[in-house]
Amino acid sequence: MTPPPYVPGHELLNGRSAVVTAAAGAGIGGATARRLLEEGARVVVSDAHARRLKESAGELADAFGADRVAALPCDVTDEAQVAALFDLAEERHGRLDVVINNAGLGGTADLVDMTDEQWEKVLDVTLNGTFRCTRAALRRMKADGGGGVIVNNSSVSGWRAQRGQAHYAAAKAGVMALTRCAALEAAAFGVRVNAVAPSLAMHPHLVKVTTPELLQELTAREAFGRYAEPWEVANVIVFLASGYSSYMTGEIVSVSSQHA
Repeated sequence: MTPPPYVPGHELLNGRSAVVTAAAGAGIGGATARRLLEEGARVVVSDAHARRLKESAGELADAFGADRVAALPCDVTDEAQVAALFDLAEERHGRLDVVINNAGLGGTADLVDMTDEQWEKVLDVTLNGTFRCTRAALRRMKADGGGGVIVNNSSVSGWRAQRGQAHYAAAKAGVMALTRCAALEAAAFGVRVNAVAPSLAMHPHLVKVTTPELLQELTAREAFGRYAEPWEVANVIVFLASGYSSYMTGEIVSVSSQHA
């Protein structure tokens, strides 16, 4: 089954200021940054890979205007870099309206073979990084008093078991719990916190490094018999960032048929 036609923008985020982590490249982060811009937002993109970030930001600036796109390398395991990223967003765009926490790290290892370093690295990027960015965003949004939206990128792995994925699944389940708890606290100052939980979202570069056998096995589990395009996940993120989801907070939205 082929993907549906690309959905055009509908000005859902006109004038909003957004931050997207892990936004360099062809994955969900890059697709989300583009979708936000298509919906009228001003965006600060970040990534731990400075060269790829510069290239991606340049492409977005050429397409949408240099005044609407800013970029800063950011390792979400470093608190100082996280603070600098959010400071830049406020300096460039005056305030912070939307934060998309997309940074995450995977890996495959059975528990009997997994090292402390493997466990800690995945948890530090995927869960602790989301915590650091959520905390930084909430502090600024609370002080500003104008509300805001945070959307975290979790995974169906937070719900279901998969061999070799204990560290990644634990981190993504943690992102789900963090989202729900943060939502309860943030509601008091008008901020909504939700998450998406994709399953199999692929892009051409990822397809190239995935064996045909594994790709066939993974897509066979999906109801549509295909993987999601990154922009299809980005569409759900845009919905959660927009006024169309104004009464939703603390929700984990599955972008897959495999939510259990």
